This record gives sequence, C-alpha cells and structure tokens, in this order.
Amino acid sequence: MERIIKKVLVCGIGAVGSIYADKIEKSQTVDLRVLLDEERLKRYSENPIVFNGRELKFKYILPREKGFEADLIIIATKFDGLNEAIKNIKNFVGENTLILSLLNGVTSEEIIAKTYGNSKVLYSYFIGHSAVRTGRYITHDDFNILVFGASAGIDERVVKVKNFFDLAGIKYEIPQDIKYSLWRKFMLNVSTNQPSAILKMTFGEMQNNSVFINFATNIMKEVANIAKAEGINNSENLVKDGLEALSMMCPEGKTSMLQDVEAGRKTEVEMFAGTVINLGRKHNIPTPYNQVLYEMILTIQENQAIQNSKLKENLQVTK
Repeated sequence: MERIIKKVLVCGIGAVGSIYADKIEKSQTVDLRVLLDEERLKRYSENPIVFNGRELKFKYILPREKGFEADLIIIATKFDGLNEAIKNIKNFVGENTLILSLLNGVTSEEIIAKTYGNSKVLYSYFIGHSAVRTGRYITHDDFNILVFGASAGIDERVVKVKNFFDLAGIKYEIPQDIKYSLWRKFMLNVSTNQPSAILKMTFGEMQNNSVFINFATNIMKEVANIAKAEGINNSENLVKDGLEALSMMCPEGKTSMLQDVEAGRKTEVEMFAGTVINLGRKHNIPTPYNQVLYEMILTIQENQAIQNSKLKENLQVTK
C-alpha cells in the first residue's frame, strides 16, 4: 500500500467536518476536496460557512465528477446522511483509499465496510469540546482530538494516516484497543446527549447533579451490558471510565443533541437509543432507560415538526 497521503476528500462540513477541512486546507500538505451535492454547492457558494469568524472557501467537488481518487476520505456527516455519503463517495474510492468515519455511534464503520470492504475502513471518532453551530456560523475553541485505529492494532494503514496527521498538525490518539475506546465514547454520548436534550442541561449542570449522575449511570449500565454481549474486551470498566470522561467535559459545553433540539434540527436518537434498543433485542438484554429516552426525544421532534408546519401555514396566510 502506498504510504503517502496526497489527496483527501472531506464529506460533510458541519460542526466537526469544518474543523478538519479547515485544518487540512491551512496545512497545505495535500490536495483537498470537499464533497457537496448540487443544493449545498449553491448554498455554500453564495453563503459560505463562517468558522471562528472566517469564511471557509474550499475546492468543492460533486458526486458525479471523476478523476479525483482520494487516498483518504473523512466522513463527517450526521448519521441520517451516512447512506447518502456512502453513495456519493463512490467515484473517489480507489484501490488504496482509506476511509475514516467521524460519526458518533458504533455502527458506521460496519455500514461503510458493507460497500467498500473492511480493508478500507479504520475505526475512528472525534473527542473535544463541542463546536457551536448557529445556521452557517460555527465556533470552536480548537480543543479536539481524532482517535483512530485498527481492530488488529497498528498496521500499515494506521501508520499511513498517522504520518499524514503529523504533517497536517492534526492532534490524534491511537489507543491500544480502538473498539473499547469507541464503545466508551458511544456510552458517554448515549448517557449525556439524550437526557441533556430533554432536560436542557450543560455538562457542568450534569456533573454537579447527584440525581443526574445516578440516572446516567443506569443508562451506561445498559450500554455496558450490550458491549459485553458484543464481545468488547474489558467491558466491566466501561461505566467507571464513562463517568470519569463525563467529569472531564467542559462545564459550559452543550451536547450536540441539545444544540440540535434548540435549533429545531433532527437529532441522532436513532444512532444512540435506537442502536442500544436494537442490540438489546438482538441479545435479549432489557434497555428500559433508552426506550424512554427514545420515545421522549421522538416526541420532542414530532412537536417541533408540528410547530414548524403551523409556522409555514401562518406565513402562507400572511402572504
């Protein structure tokens, strides 16, 4: 396998994708393209994303275009955009292309591998302070780390990406057990993103509320039980490590799901509670906490949809 990454494709430039597209562009180490569909290309060309006060202007590429075989593809869409992303990157995947998925959850790598094969996909996820997105404006304090690796440990694919990150100035970690790390991050998201979206709590408010900590612990236990059934090593340590991770989050920060609810955007509840519930059924493990969270968040989403529909009706009447 070619060890040098020369061409990079970023798919998804929301809160997380913008961080890495910006870093790669500023490093001037590779030929970068940002993948957009026709509608987004028009939108971002007319009204570019503003990241920490700067307009982001990239070399955009459409899914139908050819002639750009990426050495590395970074997928940073929301979960509900994953299937579209898998379809849209097709023309840019070559024999030696590697794919990193920065989506939350524990299923995206498996989904991508069904189309492009396990050899092209590395496990990965983002950790850091939440980027705040309001419309096309994104702010981030630059505390971010990209965690990645292979299930079998450090191989030539991992070294290839590591060398590129070193050149591009991207902060990263390569854990000894990437699957354990991925499940620990998933458990933290399931136990904080979802209840915070309902309770409207910052990380600091969660950290300082003993009732919430007990609540989050019970949610974590459901995930840990499923992780054990899925064959994740050392799953008995997940809850302890998850609570420690929660204690280290930026107190003023808000989870991405709370930001989605506040902005009226669709949440990633299917990737969080939905995954836990489905895997619970698979292994005959009860998941009552996640079932309640799932139904409550769907209720919030439906209520927002009803309100948005009424707003549109009122606007049409006034016209």
